[in-house]
Amino acid sequence: MPVGTQGSVKSVSPRELRELNAQIILGNTYHLFVRPGIEVIKHFGGLHRFMNWDGQMLTDSGGYQIFSLAKLRKISEQGVEFQNHVDGTAAFISPEIAMEIQAALGSDIAMVLDECPPWPCERDYAARSLEMTTRWARRCKEWTKENAQRSTSNVQRPTAEELHRSSQLSTLNSQLLFGIVQGGTFDDLRKESAQAIVEVGFDGYAIGGVSVGEPEDEMMRAVEASEPFLPNEKPRYAMGLGTPPQLLELIARGIDMFDCVLPTRLARNGTAFASTGTLNLKNAEFALDKRPIEENCGCPACREFTRGYIRHLIKAEEILGLRLITLHNLHFYLDLMRQAREAIEAGSFNELRRRFVANYKTRDVDPATSVGEAVSFPPNKPER
Repeated sequence: MPVGTQGSVKSVSPRELRELNAQIILGNTYHLFVRPGIEVIKHFGGLHRFMNWDGQMLTDSGGYQIFSLAKLRKISEQGVEFQNHVDGTAAFISPEIAMEIQAALGSDIAMVLDECPPWPCERDYAARSLEMTTRWARRCKEWTKENAQRSTSNVQRPTAEELHRSSQLSTLNSQLLFGIVQGGTFDDLRKESAQAIVEVGFDGYAIGGVSVGEPEDEMMRAVEASEPFLPNEKPRYAMGLGTPPQLLELIARGIDMFDCVLPTRLARNGTAFASTGTLNLKNAEFALDKRPIEENCGCPACREFTRGYIRHLIKAEEILGLRLITLHNLHFYLDLMRQAREAIEAGSFNELRRRFVANYKTRDVDPATSVGEAVSFPPNKPER
């Protein structure tokens, strides 16, 4: 899922996302709650209509952003009191308010409000946190059962005439609700959390509290400790992950859905993804390079421009440069997922995975992200 933090995937239009064959995008509840505010989005008939997006959309609950961005945060059984990162205005979000906000946004998939514990944290903290996350999840589900249909009455999709894409226009259905597994890096707590969330019962299940600074082996272990206790017939979502090799490794571990800011964030730093690893196009080695970012890539950047020209744009701080790399990186991620789906259907996923990981070399890792590049294979995991 390309990440649309403020109702926009950075530097990319909804039309371009459709042309990239993005199936679903992610909207950030916290950011939209802070700015422009829910009343503004309700005025326009929901987030789909506000941003002119006719595809599927998942919204997070805001829990992670409250953990990572908000000032003077105070967490209690009732919810979270905080001062937002924009102007310091005091605000309060409870499980019920998180559901109300997402209903007003009109996303296709909503996430329960959870507490995302930091890394590292003590076992007792992680245990108390997951217990409260479970209680909050029950409250989210109960609110949704009682209020969701009424609260989404103002939500509208863009019309077919407005978008000229009637064949792809989605029908607004009842919002799906996903639960979130927590438990830090403690295997038994991950199992306990997964079993408790499944007992509550949701349309899908997310593994949260990863990509918060922990080493990659601990992140993979958190996924491995959670996944066996999630139902096979429901989608599994690894929140905030990951690099291209990590995505394939997580698919091998039974994960179906991902979101990650890396394709757009690294693009703004001049870094492009390729099947052989990341390329820092700011480097002098690319100044005279007439090749596209990736040979045989069908994205707009690779069809029309050379590495040397894109490097020039980045060095000259021309906006087109970061846009072209962003389009390429999003295409690269989405196409990798397409290849994975086709390989699973053909029974050749493990071959794709091992070949890709063996050829992918780490070069310049963005210091602003905690998502590492190393990978490890799970032993004899069946394909899903």
